[in-house]
Amino acid sequence: MTGNDEAELSRLMRAAIAGDEKAYADFLRRTAALVRGFIRRKIVQGEVDPEDVVQETLLAIHVKRHTWRQDLAVLPWVYAIARFKLIDAFRRRGRRIEIEIDEIAETFAEPEAETVSERDINRALDGLPPSQRSVVSSVSVEGRSIGETAAKFGISETAVRVSLHRGLATIAKRFGVKQFGRAKQFKRE
Repeated sequence: MTGNDEAELSRLMRAAIAGDEKAYADFLRRTAALVRGFIRRKIVQGEVDPEDVVQETLLAIHVKRHTWRQDLAVLPWVYAIARFKLIDAFRRRGRRIEIEIDEIAETFAEPEAETVSERDINRALDGLPPSQRSVVSSVSVEGRSIGETAAKFGISETAVRVSLHRGLATIAKRFGVKQFGRAKQFKRE
């Protein structure tokens, strides 16, 4: 922006304050272009929407135009307002970093199956009555279904469910777990 441009904007602002609507519209149009360029240079892509800051700046200029001292240059006043509005936008945004999930999806690790050593499995099953130990081992360790386990031991599916529930409850109580969900599948190392 040259000194002539500064002089023209100052003239337009003085005319606007005096009530010239056409001069005010021209002042806002020219100022918007200058502020837009200023804001875009200050914002890294994705941080803040530059157009929001431009609109907030123009609104602040409109509301506070009576505070501009007509004996001073108008552009430093305009850029000061733009800087404050930009700072406000950054503060509202906070320290969040917004990244599209598709851009980083390949960096996520696949969930790994929980591994338990043979010793840990035997320790968990110790102390269970033989029938419960067999059912818990069949379903939770070997990965058989309730139906397969019932057929394997020649008992009803209901009996398998009851035995499994009681066995897991005993194990959970012994290891200090107050609640437990579905039978957990263990993968041996």
